[in-house]
Amino acid sequence: MGKTSVINSGPARSLLATVTNRASTRKTASRLRKFPMTPAKAPEPVAVPRLTSLSHGGGCGCKIAPGILTEILKNSGNLAGFNLPKELLVGIETADDAAVYQLNENQALIATTDFFMPIVDDPYDFGRIAATNAISDVYAMGGTPIMALGLVGMPINVLPLATIGAILQGGQQVCRDAGIPIAGGHTIDSVEPIYGLVVLGLVHPSRVKKNSGAKAGDVLILGKPLGIGILSAALKKEMLSAEGYAQMIALTTQLNKPGIELAKLEGVHALTDITGFGLAGHGLELARGAGLKMQIRLADIPLIDGVLKLAEDGIVTGASGRNWASYGNEVTLPAGSTPAQQALLCDPQTSGGLLVACKPELEAEVLECFRREGFPHARAIGRMLPGNGLDVTA
Repeated sequence: MGKTSVINSGPARSLLATVTNRASTRKTASRLRKFPMTPAKAPEPVAVPRLTSLSHGGGCGCKIAPGILTEILKNSGNLAGFNLPKELLVGIETADDAAVYQLNENQALIATTDFFMPIVDDPYDFGRIAATNAISDVYAMGGTPIMALGLVGMPINVLPLATIGAILQGGQQVCRDAGIPIAGGHTIDSVEPIYGLVVLGLVHPSRVKKNSGAKAGDVLILGKPLGIGILSAALKKEMLSAEGYAQMIALTTQLNKPGIELAKLEGVHALTDITGFGLAGHGLELARGAGLKMQIRLADIPLIDGVLKLAEDGIVTGASGRNWASYGNEVTLPAGSTPAQQALLCDPQTSGGLLVACKPELEAEVLECFRREGFPHARAIGRMLPGNGLDVTA
């Protein structure tokens, strides 16, 4: 038997492997002494940017100013010669909260969409706020939401996937609270974070509440206090207290469910929700639609605790100034009113309250409807009168 056969079999093979491994180990150790190893450093944690630092505006403060929007849309109506279907009960005529299309004698479909950039830094809270705001338009038409689609634009190379997932989870939670599924949607890779929903709802055709149905003598009732825009400005400047943040989240994630019950009251003539154009801007839409004047009392407008002081200290949004520039010529302010009070009238509300126009004898019933649904700040703030524009009294 040759040498090769002996070495490659039994104990001889094992011995050769041992000797070879020891020799290899000595050579490796010798090389390592010549080239000492330095301990490996743990990778530096990647800082996650604040959501609000990635957007030039936040919440409904992102809306294009009313005056500019009017200019953009003036030639974008329906094509000449195209007849709108009679089933379209609400379109773009009075800048209403949603479109409404009659399906049959007992059902009309409400369709709306809303999305924006972050108003807060917590991703879960951002998702909740955006979803609540989008669903609100269905309630403002007097309807019940039935389904949503997600609209998602995210800077994929900037935000961790876990952060984006938390935004979507926040939206899903609010939809569960509203009793509806998110049944699909669309996503894009965008420079700024964007999140929102398409929302569909149903309402009886006779209970559709337009923003143009107010009547002279109607009482005006506001469901939520003003000041969300001012709180968001304070947050971005890192000047918002923990209590202020808690108020902000509680209000912006509160679904405007009273709209469903209010639609059943024949004496409720008009509904809208207060969002990016502020109380003054959306109030003017209601007044123009009805061909009337809105009169509101400064002293009766509910405000979030602390926002008047913040406004007096100059903590306001850029959107409030743009709003005033767009419609301030239609607003009459009382003598002695302050710039802070003006800013609050124009303050962009994200997921703001319902504004109701109803018969005076229904005031108590409407307020009770709000109270039952957990809206303790709801208050009568004015009335509708013959004329035009917005008259603000002390």
